[in-house]
Amino acid sequence: MLMSYEESLKILHSHIKTYEKIEKIALTECLGRILAQDIKAPKNQPEFPTSAMDGYAIKFEDQDKPLKILGLTPAGTMPQFSVQNGTCVKTFTGSLMSEESDTLVPVENIRIENDTLFIEKKVPQAFAVRAVGENYKKDEILLKKGTRLNYSEIALLAELGFFHISVFIKPIVGVLSSGSEIKDLGEALENPAQIRSSNHIAIANLAKNLNCDTRVFPLLKDDEKATFSTLESALQSCDILITTGGVSMGDFDFLKKAIKEYEIIIDKADIKPGRHIKIAKANEKFIIALPGFPYSAMVMFNLYAREILNSWLLQPKDYICKAFLQGSYKKKTPYLEFVACNIKFENGRILANLEGKKEGSSAIINNLNNKAALMVAPKECEILENESLVDIIFMP
Repeated sequence: MLMSYEESLKILHSHIKTYEKIEKIALTECLGRILAQDIKAPKNQPEFPTSAMDGYAIKFEDQDKPLKILGLTPAGTMPQFSVQNGTCVKTFTGSLMSEESDTLVPVENIRIENDTLFIEKKVPQAFAVRAVGENYKKDEILLKKGTRLNYSEIALLAELGFFHISVFIKPIVGVLSSGSEIKDLGEALENPAQIRSSNHIAIANLAKNLNCDTRVFPLLKDDEKATFSTLESALQSCDILITTGGVSMGDFDFLKKAIKEYEIIIDKADIKPGRHIKIAKANEKFIIALPGFPYSAMVMFNLYAREILNSWLLQPKDYICKAFLQGSYKKKTPYLEFVACNIKFENGRILANLEGKKEGSSAIINNLNNKAALMVAPKECEILENESLVDIIFMP
């Protein structure tokens, strides 16, 4: 009896250990990297009441009075005046509020005659004054370990004074495609039985999308001795090794034999495509043996390798959602199926459809073009009717 997808994921996660490879890099180089530490606020921001507009710092109670202008406080300078009743200080955006002031009147609300300010339009108390800790308070966790650093997170780190930051070292994903029928980029096809390899290109790019470095090994011919030795040597230079081809029932499927030298944790699953999936452990490293058909290989990478890599890098499982199926879908197999679909957003709803998706073997790469996602067709279901609410998995 084949293992269910849910059971296979449970087993997989039981073997995933904490990833502890960390490096410190320059803040200017950390775009897209994964933060390896919590970031706490070292102090309140702002530390002192601060003006949010150009105007005059006053006491709220003085808005009906003429106010003597004591001077000004340019941004970046310490206030030189204390605001007493009947006085005010010209203040600029980003300037600290003068001592004893509690409200800022914008320049468009006042008129000035002979160095005296008259307020023509009143404002609420504390208007345009940024309170202490408005951005964040001391010891507040601003960024959690596992955060992917984008422009705003990096800007915050710069504001906090970081020059270097600790990030996870990108896991190295090795990619090894096998099969005597496949040719690499630039190689001529010698007969109609040969095809160009696309799996090693697709898997490497999927891994890069998940914040990994890649090591693509030369294509492996169907040779038993070479398969055993290549697998062993490839494992030395990567954290996770993805193989494609050589795991089904053919006479020349030597990879499935070579993988048996390691600790097999998953051997087939009740899914389509890719039910011949095999996953093994080599100490703390993983070997994921994917099918040779390109569509199957890409889908299986998304379902299994992504689980490992996201767990290592503490990434959320935010790529799964619900959508309403437009049209119907009749399953072809008794398995849990993952079906390429199109996604669009319309009137506040997420819609899935199968327009332009071709039926046939798992070799149809173009079914995953144009930002396709995967629709989940449950094992126990034979037909998904129009407007069915379905699970959707977005590709990396």
